[in-house]
Amino acid sequence: MRVAILNPSFGEDFVRVARWSAKSRGRVQRHPEYLLTAAQILLDDRHDVTFVEAAARNFTPEQSYEIVAAFRPDLLVIHATTPSIYNDIEQAKTIKELTKCRVAFVGQHVSAEPVNTLAEIGRGVVDYVLHGEYDYTVRDLARGLEPAKILGMSWWNGQKAIENPCRSAIDVNELPFPAWQLIEPEWYPDGGKKFPFLTLITGRGCNNACTFCRDPQLMYGYNLRNRTALKVVDEMEYGLKTHPQIREIMFETDTFAADRKHVTEVCNEIMKRGINKKITWSCNMRVNTDLEVLPLMREAGCRMLMTGFEFGYDEGLRAIRKGGVSVDMARRYAVEANRLGFTIHGCFMIGAPGETRETARKTINFAKSLPLDTVQITGVAAYPGTSLYKWAKENSYLRANDWREWLNAQKEQRTLLSYPQLSSEEIDEFIDRGLKEFYLRPKQIWEMFISIHSLGDFLRKLHGFKAFVDYFTKKLTGCFKQPSAPKTNSAVVTPTTS
Repeated sequence: MRVAILNPSFGEDFVRVARWSAKSRGRVQRHPEYLLTAAQILLDDRHDVTFVEAAARNFTPEQSYEIVAAFRPDLLVIHATTPSIYNDIEQAKTIKELTKCRVAFVGQHVSAEPVNTLAEIGRGVVDYVLHGEYDYTVRDLARGLEPAKILGMSWWNGQKAIENPCRSAIDVNELPFPAWQLIEPEWYPDGGKKFPFLTLITGRGCNNACTFCRDPQLMYGYNLRNRTALKVVDEMEYGLKTHPQIREIMFETDTFAADRKHVTEVCNEIMKRGINKKITWSCNMRVNTDLEVLPLMREAGCRMLMTGFEFGYDEGLRAIRKGGVSVDMARRYAVEANRLGFTIHGCFMIGAPGETRETARKTINFAKSLPLDTVQITGVAAYPGTSLYKWAKENSYLRANDWREWLNAQKEQRTLLSYPQLSSEEIDEFIDRGLKEFYLRPKQIWEMFISIHSLGDFLRKLHGFKAFVDYFTKKLTGCFKQPSAPKTNSAVVTPTTS
C-alpha cells in the first residue's frame, strides 16, 4: 500500500509533538520520532511510504497538497492536535478530494476525542482514529485488515463511529529505530541543544501520575517500559551513522533516570563504545532522581538536564500530583547537578489548582534562587482526556468553548485555566514577569555570555536571544490579541476516554 504520513503545518513555527501544541516561546521545533517509528514499521513491511514534514519546514498547505497528491497515497496518516484539529481536517479533506485516499488521524487529541473527531467535526473526512500507541495499528490498516478486526482503532462505518477494543502495550524492544533518513536534523532549531541534534526515546510509559500530562493518560500508560541499554546505544550509533553531522542526542523520554539500574547500564554502554568521545547527550529529569547516578551520567557525556521543577512551593506540586518530590529535594538536586558541571534547564509552570499571586511569586523567586542556566515558564495546560481537563471543566475553571481557543492569535499557548483568586490574564502576567526577571538579571546575562566556548554555543545563544526578543516584541505591539470565539457549535465535549 502507498502511505503518506503528514505532519501538517499550522502557521509559522507551530510545534505539534511537544508537550504543549503551540508556537513555543523559545521558537524551537521537535523531531517527530513517533511518526518516524511508524514510518519505519511500514517500510519494513514493504509498503511505499512518504513523510511530509510540513510543520518544521513551515510549508503552506498548498505545498503539502502538491507533494502528497503527486505521491497518490492509498492511505493518509495525519498527526492532529487540539488547537489545530480544524486545520488538520481541512487539509485532510483537500488531499482526500485530490487523491481519493482513506484518512487516519493519530495523536493525543484524537485519542481523547475519537467520536467527536469521526462523527462531528471530521465527519466525511476522517475514516479512522488510531488511539494510543498506533505503530502496529497503522501497519494493520496498510495490510488491508478489516476495520472491525483492528485493535486500537475507532472508525466510521458510514453511519456511526465504531470503537474497537484497545491494543495491548507494545514491547518497546521490538520497535525499529525511527526512519531518520526521511528528515534532516537542520529542520529542528532549539536554542538549548547543540545544533544539529536528534532526539531518542529510551522507553515509553511513565510511573508517575501528573494530572496535566497527556502521554501516560492517553498514549503510553503508567507502566514504564525501558528499552535495553544495548538497544538505546545501538540507536545512538544508528543516528550518528544516518546523520554524521549531529552534535548531540536528546533523550526525550520523560523519565529516563527513573530506574537507576537502567541509567547505569546505558551510561556504561555509551562509554564502552566511546560515544561520549564523539558527541554529548542530554535528557529530561525529575528532581527525585537518585543523585548518586549524576557523576556517572556526567562521565558518560551527559551535558544538559532538562528538569521539571514545576513549582516553587510544595502545595503546587501536590495539586498536580507530582509524586515523590518537594522544593527542598529540588534545591538539593540543582545544587549537586551544578556542582558536577551540568547545564541545567528548569521547567516551571504558573496556574496550579489553588494558585494565588503569592504562590506564583514563590515559583518565580524559587527559579531565580537556583543555579540554572536557562528556564521555561508556561501556564498549566489542560488538554482533553487528562484528569486536569476533567477537573477544570467540572469546576468551570476552563475558559474555552472551542478547540481553536487553546491558542492566541499568534498561535502561542493560551492560558485557559482561570480561578476566582487568580485570572488567566494574571497568570500570563506572572509568566512574562518571571521570564524577564530571570533572564534580564546582570548575573544571568554575564553567566550566559561566559558560557560561550564555540561557534555552536554562540549560534545557540543567538537563537535563544532572538526568540526572547521576538516573543516580547509581539507582546508589546499587541499582536497577542485573543481570538474571538469561532462561530461554530461548541467542540469542547466530555472526553470519551480516560
